[in-house]
Amino acid sequence: MVNASHTKKILERSYIIVALILLYTPILLMIIFSFFNTSAFSFKNGFSFDAYESLFNSSNSKKLEDALKNTIIIAAVSSVISTILGAVAAIGIYSMSKRSRKIVENINQLPVINSEIVIAVSLMLFFVTFKFPAGYTRLLIGHISFCTPYVILSVMPRLMQMDSNIYEAALDLGATPLRAIITVIIPIISPGILSGFAMAFTISVDDFIITQLNKGTTTGIDTLSTYIYSSMHTAGGLKAYWFAAFSLIIVLVVGTLLLINLRKYKSKAHIKIQ
Repeated sequence: MVNASHTKKILERSYIIVALILLYTPILLMIIFSFFNTSAFSFKNGFSFDAYESLFNSSNSKKLEDALKNTIIIAAVSSVISTILGAVAAIGIYSMSKRSRKIVENINQLPVINSEIVIAVSLMLFFVTFKFPAGYTRLLIGHISFCTPYVILSVMPRLMQMDSNIYEAALDLGATPLRAIITVIIPIISPGILSGFAMAFTISVDDFIITQLNKGTTTGIDTLSTYIYSSMHTAGGLKAYWFAAFSLIIVLVVGTLLLINLRKYKSKAHIKIQ
């Protein structure tokens, strides 16, 4: 039994190590090669910051800046709206009867499990049929529509863990239903709301198919994903400055996560001291 348990631990750790290597080695290689100004995965050009300088000095800098700006604007607006809609919808679903809640939850999961190309084409047909203006309007509606279900899925577990008597107690103490939701329920489910916002923002930034099919051919709007796609076709592949851009994004994301976790650690330590 001791040997079997020891072997199991070794296999579990080996699995984790292999998974981490497969996940993070490509990212590490990309960061390393970003300092050698090449997209051919070689060291012949020598160490330099040319790829990073070309982000700001090359002829593509303006287009890259516009693509980044569009990506952040669309992701920020769509994630905020989808978070509000998703949180309100989750509270409404939670208040339904068990049978109705199950039906609505299954319907909510359809966009999540459905193929993204199907959603993209469906949205395109919807926009064309009802003559929605091309550009930001279609992109925002499209991003909101596929981000909202993820917010609902993130908030629902928090609602299911909540003691429903807390809401009833707030009503008994004289609070209106709206005030009880704002002052009692929302603070309890706030971690789920924040997780849903982060998930919606990430999905929006990462999206390509829905954006590519619905941005319009004459609008000139590009996000990072669509600009990378068009740049690869016109330039015959990825250029070195893309490695630098991706590396900066990775550093920004990792730095943000470290700051958030450090803040949580400090708050927990402060609570323990008290």
